[in-house]
Amino acid sequence: MSDASHSTDIAIIGAGPVGLFAVFEAGMLGLKTHVIDALDMVGGQCSALYPEKPIFDIPAHPQIAGQDLIDQLAKQAAPFEPTYHLGQQVTKLEKRDDGRFTLETSVGTIIDAGAVVIAAGCGAFGPNKPPMEGLEDYEGSGGVQYYVKRRADFAGKKVVIAGGGDSAVDWALSLHDIAEKVMVVHRRPKFRAAPDSSAKLQALAEAGKIEMVIPYQLKSLKGDNGKLSHVVVATLKGEELALEADHLLPFFGLAMELGPIADWGLNLDRNHIGVTQATMATSVPGIFAIGDIATYDHKLKLILSGFAEGASAIHSARSYLFPDKEFHFEYSTTTGVPAE
Repeated sequence: MSDASHSTDIAIIGAGPVGLFAVFEAGMLGLKTHVIDALDMVGGQCSALYPEKPIFDIPAHPQIAGQDLIDQLAKQAAPFEPTYHLGQQVTKLEKRDDGRFTLETSVGTIIDAGAVVIAAGCGAFGPNKPPMEGLEDYEGSGGVQYYVKRRADFAGKKVVIAGGGDSAVDWALSLHDIAEKVMVVHRRPKFRAAPDSSAKLQALAEAGKIEMVIPYQLKSLKGDNGKLSHVVVATLKGEELALEADHLLPFFGLAMELGPIADWGLNLDRNHIGVTQATMATSVPGIFAIGDIATYDHKLKLILSGFAEGASAIHSARSYLFPDKEFHFEYSTTTGVPAE
């Protein structure tokens, strides 16, 4: 247990892309930040779930891998010298009579902060696993994986991808040219992925570069000593196919839990925190929420939107910290950034 005690202007909970950009925005306003994340690295889902997955909707980057985006955001934030508290979760958050906050983490770190920005993505997350007997027997060997860390791991392999959303379609597109064979299992011909991605998937299927296994669902696995050999799929009528496979990648979304955040007296909307869009303020003055965890009317869950939310929240936090201090906004082209 650590008895370390820290004081800062803003505590940012979450070191994903939106949290990292909030560090930069705070630095541009002369505000110090401490960043807490349960993962042992910065990057959130981008680093933990899809470091090599290409992202196409970041302005000025026609394509950028998840980890490359994080590396650039961390570099952008670095001149402002944020303090990172990684591998620990904020377990307690209390507002004091003086309007400041005391945060305590799972390893005993105590942080005194003038304002709090919650950029916790979808909270604590884990994969929704398909209800298949013996699934765990193949997880340790890599036969069944829920995230793709390295495309190279699938070179020359037979890969079954199950699901109909963006992750399933995107990884089918990404792996088809490196794997020996990619088979996509889905219960119906229509996919929930972005239309352009779905069209590309269909084109590759028609060209014989991806095998579409439709309308089938996962049923069981076959193999020896944890080494996967076949994925058995079935139709609703009971017709079965045994697909020869080295890997199964089931993409059925993430199970999300707010964890301790649920006990902080915030206005919650299911697993999200309700905010005022203009300021990103929560129901507790001095606490702001940005990124996927924040919700408001017509919310777009895009990293791009999270960046804008981060800027709004930091400016609002500055007003909370210094309500009587006049602020003259200046563009970064005028102020520049500190030299590292």
